[in-house]
Parts: sequence; structure tokens; C-alpha cells
Amino acid sequence: MTRQRTVADRLAAALGAVLGTTEPPVRLRGWDGSLAGPPGAPVLAIRSRRALRRLVWSPGQLGLARAYVAGDIDIEGDVFATFAALRSAGRLGETGPMAPPTWRERLGLLGTAVALGAIGPEPAPPAEEVDLGRAGRRHSRSRDAAAISHHYDVGNDFYALVLGPSMVYSCAVWETPETGLDAAQEAKLDLVCRKLGLTPGSRLLDVGCGWGSMAIHAAQRYGADVVGITLSEEQARMARKRVAEAGLTDRVDIRVQDYRAVDDGPFDAISSIGMAEHVGRGQMPEYVAALRALLRPGGRLLNHAINWNAGTTTPDPDTFISRYVFPDGELLGLGETVGLLESADLEVLDVEALRQHYALTLRAWVQLLEQNWSAAVAASSEGRARVWRLYMAACALAFEGGDMGVNQVLLQKTGGEQPPLRRTAWT
Repeated sequence: MTRQRTVADRLAAALGAVLGTTEPPVRLRGWDGSLAGPPGAPVLAIRSRRALRRLVWSPGQLGLARAYVAGDIDIEGDVFATFAALRSAGRLGETGPMAPPTWRERLGLLGTAVALGAIGPEPAPPAEEVDLGRAGRRHSRSRDAAAISHHYDVGNDFYALVLGPSMVYSCAVWETPETGLDAAQEAKLDLVCRKLGLTPGSRLLDVGCGWGSMAIHAAQRYGADVVGITLSEEQARMARKRVAEAGLTDRVDIRVQDYRAVDDGPFDAISSIGMAEHVGRGQMPEYVAALRALLRPGGRLLNHAINWNAGTTTPDPDTFISRYVFPDGELLGLGETVGLLESADLEVLDVEALRQHYALTLRAWVQLLEQNWSAAVAASSEGRARVWRLYMAACALAFEGGDMGVNQVLLQKTGGEQPPLRRTAWT
């Protein structure tokens, strides 16, 4: 006697059509409580027919992301194990853009939706989704400001819960995996200051200054005079408050300003930590020229940025990252980045890879988010907390798998003092 197919059986076939696999890598729980899929695999719960409708209308990464952010799909158990299983399967395991299902797979997906009563109008995207297509020319100053606002102006209280007391939103430097997030972030800030050769009275420009942690560290520990710039009003407000509380208003100036608008150089040093990812490949020459012009002869530039290790890609505006996390963000390869940064008067002194360090950092952020889940939801929205959980966990796995790296490139402008003979000057 043939067993009657359950809701979960049909959903497993539908997910297989989206992923391009014969069997999903996870166990599925249908909205009726039925289970299907490999025993012992992580469980993905499909809460409602709306999740299937989202996949019918957008049968790929964006449809899956919308369903998760909206709560139509949920994770039962460890978030890393679940995302790792999905990430390794079918089209999600491809390093390039996720290919769409074939017409046969689409027909199968549609047939499943009909059988389960999940046919209807396309559900509205979650409120956390953004499309900057009408916000002006890509990487114009106004559109860059809108992109930055989408990511960073989600509430300082939310970020404090996720980042911890350090309020540093970039890769930490870990002596060992047991170092602890706050100590690892302090070590990163100190490493940047040493690489830049800061001394009392040094003038530092911190591009993309975030909540002021680098500026405060450079002023407190090294006596630097710092200009920190950001496009986020929320960040600037909190950064100024932290600077005042530290008694550093005479040494640190926090501005809401585009790097292209800074006109009060020269600076002895420039730090750009986690900002170049927002610049875009086409604008990198302008970015480098602007920073080089702001450096005095002999001044140093440190560019700390995520790099894509899986070859050159064209930005896809219809991915989860583009719609929910980093609108208009673009990752370059390390070789391309170094090639764009160096020039006849900007010499590369050092390149340091921190890929494994970012995986540890992201796992620590996910742990803080999980520990503070209720407070994080209250400070923003459940959808926003889901976005950050998905993006940070998925990125941690990408760094661990070697798809992405993060690198510090240190350069010095010619015409001033000679650089140290060995990198031991800052290690």
C-alpha cells in the first residue's frame, strides 16, 4: 500500500526544486506538524502556506530569505548547523550567483503549491527589505547616504546588544579563540594604530568611523588628533556622546560627511576600516585618489576590507545581502584591491589576512544576539533581528569555508620618511 504524501513530503519536493537537489539537506516540518527529510538532519519549520507562495513568486535565495525574515520559515535548533546544511546544497552551494530553477522545476513547484492550497497573490516583502533602484544614481552621494542609513540607522541600542561594549563593527584580532570579543576588538584597534605609526599630535582621519571606537582609542592611547567621518546620523550622535564622556572633545571631531567632501588635509594617517566595501568597483579609483590627496608625504593609509575569494562577480541587486543588509555593497578580490590602492606615490608596506578572525568575530556577534534576542527584537523588530542572525551566521560560514576573506592593506605615501625595515615595527 502506497503511503499518502504528507505536507512535509510535498514541501521537501518543493524545496528540492528551489535548491536543485533531489532531496533537501535538512529535515522539514510542515505547518501540520508532519516531518520529512533525512533523519538527524537540522530541522527547518515551514510555518505557513505563505512561505510556499513566496517561493512560487521568487524561487531562489530572495524568496527563501523573505520567508525567513517574515517568520514563515523558522529554524529548530542550531542556526549554524542549519545554514551550513543549506549552504552546502545544490544552487546555494554555488560560489557565483544562484541560478534560477529550470522550467520543469518551476512547474513542479507550482504543482506543489496548487496541491497544498498555496496559490495566491505575491506576498508583500518584509518591511526590512529595501530597493534603492529609485534612490538616484548608484554610488552618488545621496544614494550612498541612503544605503548607509538603511544598514546603520537601525538603532544604537540594537547594535549595542549585538556588538557588546566595544561597539566595533568590524573584524577583531584574536590571539586565541578563547581571547574574548572585547579584548580581541581592542587588540585590532591597537594593531591599526601601530601600523599607522601614530604618535602624540598625529593627525588621523578615520573614514567610516562608526560609533567612534577607533577615534577614541587613537586619541586616548596614542595622543592623536582625530577626525572621524560617517554618513550615519545615528552613529555620529552616539560617537559624539562617547567622545564627550571620554573627555576627548578637544582631540576628536566626529562629522557626518562623505569622504569626497573632506577638504582639511593633510593628515598624517588615514584608517578606513570596513568602509571600502560600500565604495563600489567603479568608484575605487576616486576613493583612492581622494584619500591619497589627503595624506601628507610619508603618511600612511590602512585599508581594512572584506574581499571576495571566489572570483570576480557582478553585483546582483536581488540577493538577500543587497536587499536586506548592504545595499549597493560590492566585494573585490584582494589582488584587485591591492592593484587599485598602490600607485607610484602610494607604496604597499604590508598585507595581513584576517579571514579566520572574522569567522570568530561573527560567531561571537551571533552569540550575543541569541543571548539578547528579546531585547534586540524590542529595540528594532523581529524581522531585523532575523536579518542580522541570517547574515552574520551565513557570513561566518563563508569566512570559514574560504569564500570570503578580510585583509588589512597598509600603504605609505612617498616623499617623506622611509618606512621601517621590517614589519616587526607594528606586530
